[in-house]
Amino acid sequence: MKLAVLYSGGKDSNYALYKAMEEHEITCLISVFSENKESYMFHVPNIHLVEMQAEAMEKPIVIGTTKGEKEKELADLENSIRKAVELHKIEGLVTGAIASKYQADRIEKICKDIGIECINPLWGIEANQLLRELVEKKFRVLITGIAGYPLEENWLGRDLNPDSIKELAEIEEKYGLSSSGEGGEIETTVLDAPFFKKKIEIDESKKEAKANTGVLYIIKAHLKEKN
Repeated sequence: MKLAVLYSGGKDSNYALYKAMEEHEITCLISVFSENKESYMFHVPNIHLVEMQAEAMEKPIVIGTTKGEKEKELADLENSIRKAVELHKIEGLVTGAIASKYQADRIEKICKDIGIECINPLWGIEANQLLRELVEKKFRVLITGIAGYPLEENWLGRDLNPDSIKELAEIEEKYGLSSSGEGGEIETTVLDAPFFKKKIEIDESKKEAKANTGVLYIIKAHLKEKN
């Protein structure tokens, strides 16, 4: 089946893409740039990097825009999916949804209205298992956003690795903060993955953090050949 991936550049959409590739053809990515930092539907921090990530994996990308108004942003998403159907003849859409029924239900309805399949390869996966699999499969995942106690500025710019995964699991057990970050507690940016032809190197970045919220903004980056 020819599929598009609803792509944010973070760990979930990248791992969903990886899983979907095992059985299907990924023909393009779809990203929606939201003006609203508090968007209910769309990842915002460092979304501009999706174009470089698409180049890294040699996939075309369909980019839409939205003001990010609750529910109204769904029409903007639908327009982008319809554009992908027209340009790339997709038969289904892959999402990185894990447990959020708010997102999953709305995307599934859009797909049904358009007449394509909605595929959620990560649905129901346990958070710590997801993180471990990413590391085992050689994804390079950078933590670029935090929102929740007891996360602090020193988490920004950390890689997902056995040590950080262990700490996140302990935080989840003690404070109830999801280590998968699906509720926005953690935002991530993928710099390398098994299906990337090149990897991303960061040249310039800056942190903006206050209390238990913050973002690592990637200002400048470039693609580098993989060994």
